[in-house]
Amino acid sequence: MPYQIDDINFYYGNEKVIDRLSIMIEPGKFYGIIGPNGCGKSTFLDLLVKQMQPVSGTIIYNGKNLSVYSKRELSTEIALVPQNFYIDFPFTAKEIVLMGRYPYISRFASPSSFDIKFVQDIMEITETVEFEKRLITELSGGERQRIVFARALAQDTPLLILDEATSNLDINHTISLLNIAADRVQKQGRTVIAVMQDINLAASFCEYLIFMKQGSVEVHGSTNEILNQKTIRSVFNVETKVYFEPYSESKQVIFKR
Repeated sequence: MPYQIDDINFYYGNEKVIDRLSIMIEPGKFYGIIGPNGCGKSTFLDLLVKQMQPVSGTIIYNGKNLSVYSKRELSTEIALVPQNFYIDFPFTAKEIVLMGRYPYISRFASPSSFDIKFVQDIMEITETVEFEKRLITELSGGERQRIVFARALAQDTPLLILDEATSNLDINHTISLLNIAADRVQKQGRTVIAVMQDINLAASFCEYLIFMKQGSVEVHGSTNEILNQKTIRSVFNVETKVYFEPYSESKQVIFKR
């Protein structure tokens, strides 16, 4: 079991951002996290990758408290595609993707031929080979996001976490990258946890949804069971029509003006 999260709390100053959040996240599923702006979604992910630690409560990952993992050990378990990626150094796109292999490379050693080939294959899969010699500082926001996604895949971890990872992408590249993530779940038994703003995209790709509100889990469960008018009204306070769309083979949501 990747995560057992029990009664965690987190504050920014005096503001409580995560409020007694508890949930179990099982392996081999594509999870979508949905909720209003400011409800704690990104903070929750930061806690899951140990960028921050809860004020109270526990996060257990694969049977061990998350706090005992070293940074290097955790980087072979969890790859994160952040919402924003900033770097001022003029690395090439290929060098950025190769950074995903660093957890497997001994200190002071150079990347092996296996690492180089692995990165090349990832860049082909993500259709980013055309950028390999370009400087990351010269790429557009969408191009840079695709490179960061490729870097996360190069880490070759059992768990991939996406924090609004497609927010800078057009619909073509959004669907392409989400399909890659979904294939890892379906064909390799890996786990994906994605914060998503687009409910219809989440319904199309995620088999399990976690709706957050005011720092807590409002409702969670299989997409087909919990994606309904009642849930969306409770979380977002909007009226909707939710129906099954054969074309996408998933539930879809229409919003009332």
